[in-house]
Amino acid sequence: MSQQINTVIFDLGGVLIDWNPEYLYRKIFVGNEEKMKWFLENICTPEWNMEQDAGRSFDLACKLLIEDHPEYKLEIRAFFDRWEEMIQGEIKDSVLILNRLKNLNKVKLYALTNWSSETFPIAQRKYSCFNQFEGIVVSGEEKTRKPFNKIYEIILERFNLKPENCLFIDDSPDNINKANKLNFNTIHFRNPAQLQKEIEALGLL
Repeated sequence: MSQQINTVIFDLGGVLIDWNPEYLYRKIFVGNEEKMKWFLENICTPEWNMEQDAGRSFDLACKLLIEDHPEYKLEIRAFFDRWEEMIQGEIKDSVLILNRLKNLNKVKLYALTNWSSETFPIAQRKYSCFNQFEGIVVSGEEKTRKPFNKIYEIILERFNLKPENCLFIDDSPDNINKANKLNFNTIHFRNPAQLQKEIEALGLL
């Protein structure tokens, strides 16, 4: 397999960037874990946020949610207004792997991320690991997201890639399953040590 892989495609959030809404809402709910988890499971849900990843504006998203839950207006708005507080920083050991791949120059490096087009530029300016890629496809800019076929097709067409020559790394089982169906080589990311071991087994490090 390693003989045919000439490209590595990284997911960003959860693989290279430590993003989690709990970092912010733990502060908002003053350490009340139960209320924080309830809020993120019932108000600002992952499904709600996925619509921003697919191109919906945060203003519209917050407006719609506040209409249904006016008592949580400030908490809902915080998802965008205090978005940067959801990021702890780079996942350093993952970034070290990315940097090693870059320095070895055996493979081309790209990123395919589910990310709002409104917040992505903030992170891109802040984290130097984004500069290691030859290209980045951002779901919010494309108005579609993983695991829909279209966004995988976009990265392949834009950069003239073939899935059988690509290694796709993501922390979402759904995204990995779809990539497998589309004939990508894949690694389901769980932690940096596991990622390094699997990349080494492919002969890329």
